[in-house]
Amino acid sequence: MKKNKAREDRIVMEIVVDAYDETERAVGWYYYLEDKLQFPFMAKVAAERITSPLKKGETFQVEGMAPQEECGQEMFVKITWQGRKLAVPLSQLKPLKVDDQTQEAIEDWHYWVSQGYEF
Repeated sequence: MKKNKAREDRIVMEIVVDAYDETERAVGWYYYLEDKLQFPFMAKVAAERITSPLKKGETFQVEGMAPQEECGQEMFVKITWQGRKLAVPLSQLKPLKVDDQTQEAIEDWHYWVSQGYEF
């Protein structure tokens, strides 16, 4: 994916600012997403992953961020799936009919992942 200067600047200046290690970068992302995402919202699975039971095209309601301790390597959100609570990777999801702030924050995370950046 091509570099996006505005997005790169936002990530560096707002999300991972003053983060000196992977734990601090993960915490920065967690609180940025927790603050910007307006829950609940509907989403669909954009891509299947071997670590997730979700199938491409499934839709469901995203209820909130997973607990912070689950987000040390990747950002997870909570859903109810087949009658039970489940944390799934945000990078696997495409939001449906969300506000601009939520859309931008999810796109920021998808951009980070697509660039191959790590905590």
